[in-house]
Amino acid sequence: MKIAIYPGTFDPITNGHIDVLERALEIFDTVIVAIAVNSSKIPLFTKEERLDILKNVLKDYPKVIVDSFDTLLMDYAKQKNATAIIRGLRAVSDFEYEFQMALMNRNIYPSASTVFLMPHEKYSFLNSTLIREISRLGGDISQFVPEYVKLKLEEKFKKK
Repeated sequence: MKIAIYPGTFDPITNGHIDVLERALEIFDTVIVAIAVNSSKIPLFTKEERLDILKNVLKDYPKVIVDSFDTLLMDYAKQKNATAIIRGLRAVSDFEYEFQMALMNRNIYPSASTVFLMPHEKYSFLNSTLIREISRLGGDISQFVPEYVKLKLEEKFKKK
C-alpha cells in the first residue's frame, strides 16, 4: 500500500490544498493530511480546531486520514511507513525552498520521495495567510475555502 503524507499548518485549509490533495489521491492508496505543529508560527486556529476543520472538510474522502505531528517530518514518515511526501507548488518562488527541504528530507529518510503537485491555476495565488486577512477584514472568501472553513473564520473573527 502506497502511503503519502501531505503536511502543512492548514491554518486554514483552502480549496487549493484540497485540489492538491485530490491530485495526490489519484496516485496514492492513502494520504495522511497531517498538521505540522511549527513552533515558529503562531496559528489563528489551535491544533484541535484545525483537526476539527480538517476532519469535517475531508470526511467524504475515504482514503484520507487526518492527523498531526510535532516531530521531524521524516521521523513521522518513518512511523507511518510513508513512501511519499506531498508538497504543493503554487509558483516558481515556492520551488527553491521546497527543493532544499526535499533534498534534506531525502537525506534523513531516503525511503520517502517528495512529490510536487501543482494546484489548478485558479488556485495558484491562494494561501492561508491571504484567506485569513480577507476574512478578518470582512471580505468574501466563499470561492476560496469550503463552507465549514468560512463559518469557522467568521466565528473566530467575531470573537476578536
